[in-house]
Amino acid sequence: MTDTILLIYASVDGQTKKISNILADQLKQTGKQVVLYEVSDFDGNLETFDKVIIGSSIRYGVHHKAVIDFINLHKEELDSHKTAFFSVNLVARKPEKNQADTNPYVIKFFKEITWRPTLVEVFAGQLDYKKYPFSDRIMIQFIMWMTKGPTDKNTKIEYTDWGRVKDFGQRILEL
Repeated sequence: MTDTILLIYASVDGQTKKISNILADQLKQTGKQVVLYEVSDFDGNLETFDKVIIGSSIRYGVHHKAVIDFINLHKEELDSHKTAFFSVNLVARKPEKNQADTNPYVIKFFKEITWRPTLVEVFAGQLDYKKYPFSDRIMIQFIMWMTKGPTDKNTKIEYTDWGRVKDFGQRILEL
């Protein structure tokens, strides 16, 4: 039997979407059926899937509201599936904060909801000041200044460790 995998994501600046697409491609290459949705576009039935993967970006310390709403709405169904969750945030660029049990946003997230996925992972995102609206850029520069990150307005750095993304995909296959 071929696993049917639902991969749902919410992305503000596109990095979570990029990671979701890479994961979907990796899983499809092994013969799995993968259905990819932006969270607000999904209106299907979770029961038609064997595994559910959810990815969310962070903005100002909070995971995407649509993802939290989706999880709360579908918690019972999620609890009956093999599931995975991944968070994409810039704090994860720091080695001491790039694990589910050391990333403050992921720790806070799971204190606020009751769902517990089978797998949890954290990936560092991308910093691209030119992509942000002015007010976001100023706020992110301030946050980066406080956390000793780059603040130059021309900075564009992809912090995502694609090897870790691939390893996560492999762990999903092994569920």
